Amino acid sequence: MWSIGELAERAGVTVKTVRFYSDRGLLPEGARSAGGHRRYGPEALDRLRLIRSLRSLDLPVPEVSRVLGREDALEEALEEVVADRLREIGSRMAALRWREAALRLLQDCGPEERPDRLRLIGSMTTPPSTDALARFWRRWLPPRIPAPVLRAFLDRAVPEPPADPAPGQVLAFARLHAFVSGPCPRTTATAHWQPAVHRPDGGYRPALLYEGLGEAYDLASSQVRDRRAPQDGEALDCFVAAYARSRGTRDTPAFRRRLSGQLAADPRIDHYWDLTAEIVSPPSGPREPTPGSAHDWLRAALDAQLARTAA
Repeated sequence: MWSIGELAERAGVTVKTVRFYSDRGLLPEGARSAGGHRRYGPEALDRLRLIRSLRSLDLPVPEVSRVLGREDALEEALEEVVADRLREIGSRMAALRWREAALRLLQDCGPEERPDRLRLIGSMTTPPSTDALARFWRRWLPPRIPAPVLRAFLDRAVPEPPADPAPGQVLAFARLHAFVSGPCPRTTATAHWQPAVHRPDGGYRPALLYEGLGEAYDLASSQVRDRRAPQDGEALDCFVAAYARSRGTRDTPAFRRRLSGQLAADPRIDHYWDLTAEIVSPPSGPREPTPGSAHDWLRAALDAQLARTAA
């Protein structure tokens, strides 16, 4: 049996450290001497070394206690704690990377731009939340969309904050956050958020529309990425069919002409997709396709087709 000083010497720690862990029940005593002094067996040295290893990972004492308290499943407890710690550190590092990029954004601009950029950055958390973006789309989209269809659309439409953003991506996200958080101009004098294509007559089934649009956007994205001119093909047919099915009608030349008149460009949504493209694209690379750029490509393909048939 070792005294507290002998155990501390063997473990390479101070007597104060051994006493601290003993008082908290992390280090069991083997016995007490006749004079009431603490005595420890060899197992205490192994336990103390394990405690020091866990603390070197910056685990707080309560977490160390939780691991040691599950001696029957020590490996499982250690795995859970390590996974939790990695998530926490990852979140902290992401916040630091966003702060660093935000500081570089302020450092690299002129004094006349700095107050506006500072205001934009100050309105967000770090890393930023996407809740405001999701709320924007819930107001914009037609009502009665089933939850699975809505989630699938939001997964496409709401950009995830980059884990290691460039200053330009921070600025784009800040501008997008400010845009969706502010009051949105109405489409008409009446209080409508949605464009005309979202407000058809009775029998409209928005779930069919947005399920089909997702497929059409996927087909068109490869064309957009390859910078191909808008053209006829599977993507355009899928796009038109989604609108036709949602209205319970057939895809005819007359329907395509009517649809083309409804699919007017909207500066509000164009601005949203422009900023989204800046966020999701590599800082020095070509722009990644977004649902917005795919939609524009498909709309242009429809207009080009109608122009050819009318000629």
